[in-house]
Amino acid sequence: MSILVAKIGSSTLVDPGGRVRDEVIEARVRDLVRLRRQGHRPVLVSSGAIACGFRPLGFRERPTALPDLQAASAVGQGLLFRRYLEAFAPHDVTPAQVLLTSADLDRRTSYVNARTTLGRLLELGAIPVVNENDTTATDEVTFGDNDVLAAQVAILLHATWLVLLTDREGLYGPGAGGSVELIRDVPPDVPPTAIALADMAGSGLGRGGVSSKIAAASMATAGGVTTVIASGRDDGVLPAVAHGSHVGTRFRPSPRRQSSFKLWLRYAKPAMGRVVVDEGAARALRGRGTSLLAVGVTGVQGGFGPGDAVEVVEAAGGPVGKGISALSADELRQVAGLKTDALRARLPDAAPEVIHRDQFVLADPA
Repeated sequence: MSILVAKIGSSTLVDPGGRVRDEVIEARVRDLVRLRRQGHRPVLVSSGAIACGFRPLGFRERPTALPDLQAASAVGQGLLFRRYLEAFAPHDVTPAQVLLTSADLDRRTSYVNARTTLGRLLELGAIPVVNENDTTATDEVTFGDNDVLAAQVAILLHATWLVLLTDREGLYGPGAGGSVELIRDVPPDVPPTAIALADMAGSGLGRGGVSSKIAAASMATAGGVTTVIASGRDDGVLPAVAHGSHVGTRFRPSPRRQSSFKLWLRYAKPAMGRVVVDEGAARALRGRGTSLLAVGVTGVQGGFGPGDAVEVVEAAGGPVGKGISALSADELRQVAGLKTDALRARLPDAAPEVIHRDQFVLADPA
């Protein structure tokens, strides 16, 4: 059975006055139920909690201060999920509320736990409704928008499709004579900066935008997930995608799918510092897939511990990759530039590699 992850944004779900668009929720629920009855396993990533909650608290517009956003989410999350319960009830299908923060996914154990829970819900016939837990998330531990969260969920579930539902038919590029035209296909491994886009204004209700959707598509396709950006107001979009029909803008998946561990490392685990390496180390990491040794390290930035992720960069700042450090920042400062024998003399219990090759992933191409 194939898994389809659909994400719907605040401006599609909620009008500028903070009122839920009932017809949109009911139509998307019908699509999800239809998918389930066709043998697919749908997951919904739903924005809209803050958009639902700021009016009842007396705000005239979406607030910007973090405590106000958290308060609005605390009110809106219950209102929004109650509406989903009401919409699913006539179909005799159970929705399951799943709230996540990025901190839940930056530890491998909780990442696997989230996958296990979501997988079990799907096995039991429930439809997970996932949202970021804005009531506890901070600026430092946030997905930034639910497009990225949806990509994370699609990757961890090994989904077949990720569908990002928007107010428009898809992405638009510049056409002839100053017009705009729908971008139908984006080939595999196209860098986000290489996609020519027309200037389209946003709604202001959500945190996402075109750039976040393209970033999410790049993440998901790197994990082998076909990604579609399409209208969240048209009927039958989700079943059409699952049936193989071409709707919206389709990002084809990379043929070089990485392991789930390296996808987690690349996209879910935040870097806590930087390790600067010399030219020889950078060349070896890129070309030969070697481990990073202390002898190739020329600088250490930030304060990190063993097991934290770090960015690996060249002296000029160019990205090389990201890996899990076997040493703390203070330990690495003591042994930077030393050969393995000298490292062992200074830190007898330390691992011989700063970053083992199995715990390193190269940076995305520019």
